[in-house]
Amino acid sequence: MEENKIYLSEKEMPQVWYNILPDLPEPLPPVIHPKTREPVKPEDLAPIFPMSLIMQEFSPERWIEIPDDVLRAYKLYRPTPLHRARNLEKALKTKARIYFKNESVSPPGSHKPNTAIAQAYYNKIEGVKRLTTETGAGQWGSALAFACKLFNLECIIFMVKVSYYQKPYRRLLAQSWGAKMYPSPSDQTEFGRKILEKDPDSPGSLGIAISEAIETAIKNEDTKYSLGSVLNHVLLHQTIIGLETKKQLELIGEKPDVLIGCVGGGSNFGGFIMPFVPEKLKGKNIRFIAVEPKACPTLTKGLYRYDYGDTACTTPLLKMYTLGHSFIPPGIHAGGLRYHGDAPLICHLYKLGIIEARAYYQKECFEAGVLFAQTEGFLPAPETTHAIKAVIDEAKDAPEGKVIVYNHSGHGFFDLSAYEAYFEGKLEDYEYPEEKIKEALKDLPDIE
Repeated sequence: MEENKIYLSEKEMPQVWYNILPDLPEPLPPVIHPKTREPVKPEDLAPIFPMSLIMQEFSPERWIEIPDDVLRAYKLYRPTPLHRARNLEKALKTKARIYFKNESVSPPGSHKPNTAIAQAYYNKIEGVKRLTTETGAGQWGSALAFACKLFNLECIIFMVKVSYYQKPYRRLLAQSWGAKMYPSPSDQTEFGRKILEKDPDSPGSLGIAISEAIETAIKNEDTKYSLGSVLNHVLLHQTIIGLETKKQLELIGEKPDVLIGCVGGGSNFGGFIMPFVPEKLKGKNIRFIAVEPKACPTLTKGLYRYDYGDTACTTPLLKMYTLGHSFIPPGIHAGGLRYHGDAPLICHLYKLGIIEARAYYQKECFEAGVLFAQTEGFLPAPETTHAIKAVIDEAKDAPEGKVIVYNHSGHGFFDLSAYEAYFEGKLEDYEYPEEKIKEALKDLPDIE
């Protein structure tokens, strides 16, 4: 019988996370303090994050041990399977071999618990009582709610308003795990009220929701902020995906030619590809493709500049490809990909030419997602369909034996209204206008 799923035992699960910082060919540009305009020091971040996560953010260590309590929590769903997409291969009539790492099997249905569990643990051991965060499509919010419940922490979530109403089931899932949920912009914070005064019908954005979550954390001593993507420590925790994938491919004697993932903030893609980057730096012919929406084309159309991570300009300044912190994205259904920036690590790798980037319209991505569901059975999240579309393009006219591997970052069970809109022909393709990008980029801070 042909093998369709490659499993690892719990004993074979990685015991460490991989930190790419010491292996970068050029150092990552420093994070800049928003007031002093000097590189941030660990103590500058202490009002927002626990010190253990801050030290991971700047760590020079290549391997960081995963705590036993985190490993025990991971074992609720990890290791995750690596699948051979044989039916998709047949439908495409491709000569390539296609594999996908199935991160949709976690309780919240995505890759997000890999860092949510770690962050909840480190906050708990430092005496934090409550975590605040933002969420777009609801995948990160539900994951943090799940993790907080595991470690007996309170959880407050500001959900981008358009997704709060578009995706009620992820919100309800987070509430089932005890989270308090607010549509952002909300009346719970000074910044949210300020936005609502200017625009009562604001659809919200991840930048606005981040501002509300950070404001809440800063104003309460027993509360810290938790971020689901972008920062180094978040991508570090997600490297368990790539480390497992490497082991699984080695078990069957496969060497990947191309690794693909969707990109919003960059955590699932970064965690998937970074353990393979050292091989490329040593000369191996392997490609990494980051896929984003044309409605939010951060890597493909943004500028590589220092910018704030939020709309209120309260966060440290990050060197990243950005559409401008004032960017308000259109209400496309891939809510998790609607961020104005990207992880500095991903942007740095893109700037160095180590990774590639491409952008797609949402209708062609949904078409790819439906084909995948009809062949492989799993209904992908709208975000994940972007990676699948790139897989299909890579598989067309592929040479014999080409190995394509992608990260199946989440399921689409809570996105059925989006699929309904697709089937009824109500989805519209949207390409963010150049003039709006230029307008938002005018507000970038003047730092080189």
